Amino acid sequence: MNPLKLAIVGGGPSAFYVASRLLNLLPASSIHGANMRIHMYDRSWAPHGLVRYGVAPDHPEVKNCTHKFDEAATDPRLSFFGNVSITSSQSQNSIPTSSQPTLTQPLTTLFQNYTHLLLATGAPTPVLHSSLPPSTHCIPALSLVHWYTAHPSYTSSFTTATSSSHPLPVPSLDKISHVTLIGQGNVALDVARILLTPVSILSKYDIRSSVLDVLATSAVKHVSIVGRRGPYEAAFTTKELREMINLTEASMVPIEPDLLNPSEGKVVTRQQGRMVDLLKKGSKNKFGTTAKTWSLDFFRSPLGLEVPIASSVLPQIKAVLTLGHNTLDPVTSRAIPTSQTSTLETDLVVTSLGFCSEPSAPYYDPALGHLRNVGGRVVSISPAEGTGYGSEGGRVLKNVYASGWAANGAKGVLASTMLNAYTVADTILSDYFAAAPPASSDPTPVQATSIPSSPPSPEELVTEEVMNCSPNPSDPPTVVTEAVKDGRVLTYGDWKKIDQEEIRRGEENGKERERMNWEEVCAFLRRVVG
Repeated sequence: MNPLKLAIVGGGPSAFYVASRLLNLLPASSIHGANMRIHMYDRSWAPHGLVRYGVAPDHPEVKNCTHKFDEAATDPRLSFFGNVSITSSQSQNSIPTSSQPTLTQPLTTLFQNYTHLLLATGAPTPVLHSSLPPSTHCIPALSLVHWYTAHPSYTSSFTTATSSSHPLPVPSLDKISHVTLIGQGNVALDVARILLTPVSILSKYDIRSSVLDVLATSAVKHVSIVGRRGPYEAAFTTKELREMINLTEASMVPIEPDLLNPSEGKVVTRQQGRMVDLLKKGSKNKFGTTAKTWSLDFFRSPLGLEVPIASSVLPQIKAVLTLGHNTLDPVTSRAIPTSQTSTLETDLVVTSLGFCSEPSAPYYDPALGHLRNVGGRVVSISPAEGTGYGSEGGRVLKNVYASGWAANGAKGVLASTMLNAYTVADTILSDYFAAAPPASSDPTPVQATSIPSSPPSPEELVTEEVMNCSPNPSDPPTVVTEAVKDGRVLTYGDWKKIDQEEIRRGEENGKERERMNWEEVCAFLRRVVG
């Protein structure tokens, strides 16, 4: 039986949880575990995905999971290769992220060099609103998140921000007094909180000094957070709401009491009750006593944005956002448009409507918004993928899997991501051992029998083989090995050096860490590695 050699595309939480689970279930002391190899590829030079580039800087406790990832990476059977972009195209042309050159390889390279493949690519593409096309006055929340987390793909130039991988840049905040967020999820509240929190508080967290400098000059005085439904349907959590309510230098516009009363016959959950109680009490600071304010605007949907024409005579003229008024269907809880509308003058509209997998990703299903799979097993969906997809509904690609948001859509928290990853890891090993049961001489046969079996359904038995059943048992593709030697591709060892240096630089300034960009990383590694 050939050793399991797994390529993972993506270096975020799901990828590390799957790797960790596999390493634990097949220890190096076992026959099948001794020669197992896991190679993880991420197009960012740093690992950990949304934990590094999505979690709000003032939520450091959420990043504690990286300790488990560090532990997994100490196993020599796991290798991380950062700054490698895996595409469905045969093209070798790299899409530049800022000034960072990535090594781009087609997916077929992994087919040829591995027995198994896991796609843990997340959901990095923001969902846009049809009435609000991106412009200098309307950007996705991802732009702000990429900016304040120093994501490698962030660019400050409108001319290079031409794709979902390069969101529009953040406009100068010193000319913006009113921001409107469309969407009432946790990301929206993260953005609002960062914009309204004093720099003196943010400065101790994991935020680049250049970002803090911009926030220090911010003229933002009010943030409107718009949602199409009511307070009982809002997607943000109690924790996020409480943080907004307790902002030290901002206050909440009081909500009309009638909006906080449940409709007749509505069953109010415990969490909904807690959130509504917080909304009834209002913010810690009384409205009218602070220079900065925020509001939750319920039952409103954007219908269009009238962008002002630039003028030297009226340089501060605002955009006009038209909002449709909604009511709630008492049976389905869906937002129902009414004939009423209103307008809101604002400087910047930020859409925060969720995320989906990249439409250009292999096996992406636009109807689902994520990769098509059955129980974590990837299903091909078009003739272009060589399967003759039709009435049979596609074919399961043998030994090709998906996990996390890439497989299930952008939903859930780290705990649910971990549970899904463990289930997919179990599926990988279940399929692996189903092909050839472990030898009786294996000193740890219980590892295989303890894995929950996930037998394929009759439809899943229609499979297609795309992976190599007998590749080089341990080495990555030669082009990756060469790129590691010339410093273009980074390893986990490189990352740990960078991690320690970022923390050291941060401690010098009394903060959690000072993030480095690609140029700073290269200069640092040349100095310490040579």
